[in-house]
Amino acid sequence: MKYIVKKIITLFVALLLISIIVFVVFSVIPGDASIAKLGVDATPEQIAALRAQMGLDKPVLERYFWWLANALRGDFGESFQYTGVRVTTLLARRLGNSALLSLISFIMVVVFSIPIGIFTAKRRSVAARGTMTTITQITMGIPSFFLGLLLTYLFSLVLHWFYVGNFISPAENFFDSCAYLVFPAIAISLPKIAMTVKFLSNSIRSELHKDYVRTAYAKGSTRNDVLYKHVLKNSMVPVITFLGIIVAEIVAGSVIVEQVFSVPGIGSLLVTAITNRDYPVVEAVVLLIAFFVIVVNFIVDMIYQAVDPRVKL
Repeated sequence: MKYIVKKIITLFVALLLISIIVFVVFSVIPGDASIAKLGVDATPEQIAALRAQMGLDKPVLERYFWWLANALRGDFGESFQYTGVRVTTLLARRLGNSALLSLISFIMVVVFSIPIGIFTAKRRSVAARGTMTTITQITMGIPSFFLGLLLTYLFSLVLHWFYVGNFISPAENFFDSCAYLVFPAIAISLPKIAMTVKFLSNSIRSELHKDYVRTAYAKGSTRNDVLYKHVLKNSMVPVITFLGIIVAEIVAGSVIVEQVFSVPGIGSLLVTAITNRDYPVVEAVVLLIAFFVIVVNFIVDMIYQAVDPRVKL
């Protein structure tokens, strides 16, 4: 219980520090939200009036504490770019799309990487291991956005299996939405699958050389019995932590991939908000992503201790 309380306190401290950093950074970097909205032809009077309306004429510290007080009540203010639209409304419209994309991507990672990782670890042939190592190294080196461009060209322009921009919201048709998101999910998950396969296969091979494995063989256990009843469980302990990192990378990777496939998610919203200096939206999205990553790490810690009781929280 003490550990959980400590983690929750750490979560809020981390979010507080992240909010301060983001707020300060966007206050000092070149660019002005009022100019981004009015255009370069706006008069100084128009810019000054809009800055006052946005609250940008006040000191950074005052603006931050005012924003923080509202954020603690769940109010992230209004978007600078979309006049009169609440930030929470923008997030609500797009959060489900990003969550579904991340979920499909993570399912792909787990479903494909674990069987392939076990298969690779079982191969005794040097040629087979070398081939799998080469494939995983090449796959890990392909950026998700570039892979997304290749998939778009092949499956959209050549095969016409789907059309970029024809995204259907899960609320309208869940299955059609999932079908569209399969392709961006492949772009996100494929490098992560290669990373997990390499990590898992190395972990299994490392466990196979330990004393308890030799003891199991001495008692007459078959290779599959040793692998699936003993080695795999111990091998999965570090992999669970690695999968937690993968979840965070999936969320981060979706920022660019959503742009490539024209998916209206929080990633594309963040890119647009940064371009237009829409500070309230940027702050809310960054905090949302940070909160998600911290919560995932917390859950991973809990699972890690449940899988291996030797680990003391």
